[in-house]
Amino acid sequence: MLTFYSDDHRLHHLQGEMVAGEPKPCFEMPARADHVLSRVRERGLGEVRPSADFGLAPVARVHTTEYLDFLKTAWDRWAAEGNSADLSPGVFPARHLRAKRPDDLYGQLGYHSFDGFAGITAGTWQAIYTAAQLALTGQQAVANGAHGAFALCRPPGHHASADVMGGYCYLNNAAIAAQAFVDQGAARVAILDVDYHHGNGTQSIFYERSDVLVANIHASPSFDYPHFLGYADETGAGAGEGFNLNLPLAAASGWDAWGAALDTACRAIARFAPDALVVSLGVDTYKDDPISRFRLDSPDYLRIGQAIAGLGRPTLFVMEGGYAVAEIGINAVNVLEGFEQG
Repeated sequence: MLTFYSDDHRLHHLQGEMVAGEPKPCFEMPARADHVLSRVRERGLGEVRPSADFGLAPVARVHTTEYLDFLKTAWDRWAAEGNSADLSPGVFPARHLRAKRPDDLYGQLGYHSFDGFAGITAGTWQAIYTAAQLALTGQQAVANGAHGAFALCRPPGHHASADVMGGYCYLNNAAIAAQAFVDQGAARVAILDVDYHHGNGTQSIFYERSDVLVANIHASPSFDYPHFLGYADETGAGAGEGFNLNLPLAAASGWDAWGAALDTACRAIARFAPDALVVSLGVDTYKDDPISRFRLDSPDYLRIGQAIAGLGRPTLFVMEGGYAVAEIGINAVNVLEGFEQG
């Protein structure tokens, strides 16, 4: 399996985040991608290639021009005001406020954010731009005939919607790749999100469409992030009714419950019969992940890959979450090896 990777991810490294009211080092750190890359090479998974550059046009098929312009210029505007610390949002257009885009930088930051976990630093734009290009390069490999490919994207993307960032996510790499498949002639594309946290951004982007099926297996938002999207009764709207599948699970779910949900998702994808499959590959379902509460173990990830292979679809894997850094490479590559074996 081809892996697509760039060192540009290291340009995005925030100074810290607030955890239980205290400043802590970021869980979403460069070492995450480094460990996955190391495991890819250790296991001889296949050739590691750099990204091509497809420009912003395919990214703008998913994200608004206004939002992209903000992301491109935010750091330079912040630095021009004499600042050097991370740019982090602190005010949001919540209920009873107006969702009107302000003129100043800080107001626009809140307008384009839904939480405080997606700060911006000097290298953020280049890192997220390259992550999107990696997803597009992997998509092109699959479109050109590869049975499977892996885009080792960092930062992750599945919490980002068309014009809002959050949850460590800025550009929705999986959605950008799925849209590229559609734009190149695919009649149907499925996205399977196996991250612990619901892919709220991906759901929002495709919620009113019937050409992209989105299936999420995740912690119930009744007790975990992102809290305000991901319930089972969210099934799509308008033309998209019936094309959004949420499978929220209880805390401490292990393989029995999680595997049953995967079987349900795979059956839905098989019925949909997509021309291509995009997998949002989060491995924060692992039992020792520091910010998650599922109980999967490393061998379970082989089974995930085998189940996905059983769908028999050209498949692009796009890296999402996973914060048990020592084990992230083992678990992510186990999925890919399971897919190859399947």
